[in-house]
Amino acid sequence: MNKTTPTRRSFLMAAVRPLVTVTALVVGYYLLPLDRPLDLGTLVILIISLCVVVVLIVWETRTILRARHPTLQGIQALALIVPLFLLVFANVYYVMEYNQIGSFSEPLTRTDALYFVVTVFATVGFGDIAPVTEVARILVMVQMLGDLVLLGGVLRVIVTAVERGRRRTAGEPRQADS
Repeated sequence: MNKTTPTRRSFLMAAVRPLVTVTALVVGYYLLPLDRPLDLGTLVILIISLCVVVVLIVWETRTILRARHPTLQGIQALALIVPLFLLVFANVYYVMEYNQIGSFSEPLTRTDALYFVVTVFATVGFGDIAPVTEVARILVMVQMLGDLVLLGGVLRVIVTAVERGRRRTAGEPRQADS
């Protein structure tokens, strides 16, 4: 077996790490004290959280490019970035509804906020929960635009990094960007 062929252990780690990552993020979401006021600090936390997501995208892209098994690393990167992005918005929606009851068409528990974020991300939008106030609608629009960037841009960056990493590990010459 050559050094670029993933081993059984590599596949196992590629399956376990994303599962552990997603589990840790969701458990953290449910355990964090979210009963804070909705103020400028909440907006700052949202902006910092989104900046952390961007930094992670850059970090993970660089890691993929250097990885021994770029495809497996790409899967792990997406398993970190996508749930983190969604949990950031679920957190904000929950804090908003906690502080300004009636921001959404029905009260949001943490699970309801997470459910709403996923329906928006998946573009399903069942209609059972909807933003009611202007601020809630603006935040949902920001999430929708972020979803498009995440699905279009970030996914493309990760796939390109995986392709380049695979070419590197296979010893192929680097191709010019198109």
